[in-house]
Amino acid sequence: MSKSLHGQVHDVVGIGFGPSNLALAVALEEQYGSGVNAVFFEKQPRFGWHRGMLIDGATMQVHFLKDLVTPRNPTSRHSFLAYLHDRGRLIDFINHKTMFPTRLEFHDYLEWAAAAFEQQVSYGSEVVSVRPADSGTLEVVVQRDGELHTCLTRNIVIAVGLDPVLPEGVRQGERIWHTEELLTRLAALRDPEPRRFVVVGAGQSAAEAVEHLHRTHAAAEVCAVFTRYGYSPADDSSFANRIFDPEAVDHYYAAPDDVKRMLFAYSRNTNYSVVDLDLIDELYRRSYAEKVAGCERLRVMNASRLTGVQSGSDSVRATVRFLPTGETTALEADAIVFATGYRERDPLELLGEAGAFCRLREDGGPMVERDYRIATDPDHTWGVYLQGATEDTHGIASSLLSMTAVRTGEIVQSIARRSSRLAQPTGP
Repeated sequence: MSKSLHGQVHDVVGIGFGPSNLALAVALEEQYGSGVNAVFFEKQPRFGWHRGMLIDGATMQVHFLKDLVTPRNPTSRHSFLAYLHDRGRLIDFINHKTMFPTRLEFHDYLEWAAAAFEQQVSYGSEVVSVRPADSGTLEVVVQRDGELHTCLTRNIVIAVGLDPVLPEGVRQGERIWHTEELLTRLAALRDPEPRRFVVVGAGQSAAEAVEHLHRTHAAAEVCAVFTRYGYSPADDSSFANRIFDPEAVDHYYAAPDDVKRMLFAYSRNTNYSVVDLDLIDELYRRSYAEKVAGCERLRVMNASRLTGVQSGSDSVRATVRFLPTGETTALEADAIVFATGYRERDPLELLGEAGAFCRLREDGGPMVERDYRIATDPDHTWGVYLQGATEDTHGIASSLLSMTAVRTGEIVQSIARRSSRLAQPTGP
């Protein structure tokens, strides 16, 4: 039997509390002050964003002004610049002459912003299902401390992030990792002096893992395995970056399906399986220097595919095939790190009974309106909004950090349009 968390009906329940729903909390506060009743459920025990990849020196791939708020409200007290001022580093950052802070610093900014909303967030709480209570409200079922609890809401905003992907048949283990756990697994590695790591993948996370392992384990060989002939540079040129402009979402959403496919294909090299050019150059510099010195620890196995993984008690065995010739190489390693991407979660799985009242596209996915609300039967006025799983309908930029401030602003405005109670903002 479940227990009721709250007696009242919430205006908004946020499922997940990463950067997206943190930005939503900010947007709600700035629009309505204390006049909105919003709560958030996060299954992690505390705020965290890709902690396993907070590699020392790794930088963000988005401009610092594309923070939680600035594109929507440049005067916000929750901006990255406000954070720098509060930390006493604004002048130092200006002198640094960079547009891309380290990932560690940006994560500290996110924690700083999240601290302002602790009273609205229930950590260690996982939403396990959603069901209609009546035509205007949803019942959210939350698991916390082994017990089920429920609460009622007029709207939910789903921002549950991505699931890591491993090749078919591969399971994570003590020596088989996904990059999302890189630093955590390294800290727990029992071997004091690892001899070899194998990193599988050709994107930014893979290159960062290779760089980090090579730099921090001076006695270990690091084997980079990927099917490409070399790392491909990300297209972050000024015109290409216009795919991340807010109006690009309007264009993509309104485009015919064949144009959507074309635009998505053209813009893949801004985000998928690509690497910052500076990092590519650094890895090549190290590789060449080691060849000159006659001691090669950085081993780039290009045009190759991992074809077998076998775990042992104190090592893991990788079989790598060189695709042009079919020749195979066996590698005994301390760990294999898979930088093989992430998969968007199907929101219909979470929605459960409520999903039966959502309208679907021909491919079976939810029909998502321009304001990120899943279309529902006309008789049901509750709202389900997505922050993620919208690439098919809204384009490559729609769920990325660079669009977060604008996206959450649009969601808040949509909720206001559909709610007579929130029609008049009370915030600044």
